[in-house]
Amino acid sequence: MAVSNSKNFEPDVGEFVEEAFERCGLELRTGYDLKTARRSLNLLLAEWANRGLNQWTVAEKTITLVKDTATYTIDSVDGTATIDVLDAFVRETVNNENTDLPLAKISRSQYAGLANKGTSGKPSQYFVDKQLSPKVTLYPTPDKSTTYTLHLNVLTRMDDADAGANTLEMPFRFYPCLAAGLAYYVSMKRAPERTVLLKQIYEEEFERATSQDQDRSSYNIAPDLRSYNSAK
Repeated sequence: MAVSNSKNFEPDVGEFVEEAFERCGLELRTGYDLKTARRSLNLLLAEWANRGLNQWTVAEKTITLVKDTATYTIDSVDGTATIDVLDAFVRETVNNENTDLPLAKISRSQYAGLANKGTSGKPSQYFVDKQLSPKVTLYPTPDKSTTYTLHLNVLTRMDDADAGANTLEMPFRFYPCLAAGLAYYVSMKRAPERTVLLKQIYEEEFERATSQDQDRSSYNIAPDLRSYNSAK
């Protein structure tokens, strides 16, 4: 038996749309069919952004901090469309030696409750203002200019599904999830009798895909024996 020795299966937007229509018991016939399915596909990608972490869209951004400046526009660094900041740290460089300090993320209300937001020092907390162009605000306000660099791990937006010949920005393991999700979205407009079934398939595929996309680390569990008294 001969194998293909090929690992380049990468459906384009048009092929995903055809798969979705077939799952709905339909045929892709007109240009409007492609247009409405492509719109549903872009909405599906926006839904994925709301669902949480997709590891392949995480990028690191660095911002050189300026003395007495607390707020920075995140996407001014490289123009990447940021959805959220996952974690952050400040790197202090002195005599070519780097020291990293993890920052604690605080909410809008917690930041608003800080008594003196102009306090100067080495930042230890950050607040993300999710505007159309997200901003990050540090506390305390940096007390130095040249030695601090802010490092952000951010969740970024995937490229849109524009032309039918385009491929999509995602790993191989998410193809079944994308096909199932698009079929579910199309069914709501074209085959409502299949919507319940296709939604169930989509949720199952999404759960399988995200379970393999989580950041795993080792951990140990041990009982707390401090209050244990042995019988005498």
